[in-house]
Amino acid sequence: MTLLLTVLGALLCSLTVSSEVTPQRDFNLQGMAGKWYLIGFATNAQWFVSRKGSMKMGTAMLTPTADGDLDISYSSLSSDGSCWRMNNLAKKTDMPGKFTYTSWGNENDMRMVEIKYDEYALTHTIKTKGGDPTVVNKLYGRGVDLSAELLEKFRQFSLETGILPENIAILPKNAECPAA
Repeated sequence: MTLLLTVLGALLCSLTVSSEVTPQRDFNLQGMAGKWYLIGFATNAQWFVSRKGSMKMGTAMLTPTADGDLDISYSSLSSDGSCWRMNNLAKKTDMPGKFTYTSWGNENDMRMVEIKYDEYALTHTIKTKGGDPTVVNKLYGRGVDLSAELLEKFRQFSLETGILPENIAILPKNAECPAA
């Protein structure tokens, strides 16, 4: 019973922290346009725990739409040479830097937490499926290398949003998928 209460308390704390994460104040949608490398990935989701060892760096092409939404096209080269691709249209909300989209049956609430448009972007997403929320934090870079300070900032932010230390990954570099 004590363990159950401890786990529930930790979950409630992480949800409280996550709900308070806000987008960067001066968010600039056009500044997000272009290619980003997915460098860091952090989540307590069960699928990640079993697959994080095989995950590698991928690329995301972000394209703002005329309506203020964000088209996200992600690709990652698999070890067998095949390409894994995913596309989502993140719909704008009343709060600049906050978007929503549905993917794999999850309702996603994505916030652009901290961005230096020519260097890095830190995102925080609350994925909900069947009433069960999961936090996913991502660290993107304009290049494949980011400073040790930015990697540590990502690690600290992930810990503050309830992610276990062993579920915070800096992804190994990877060749890019050929153009589709």
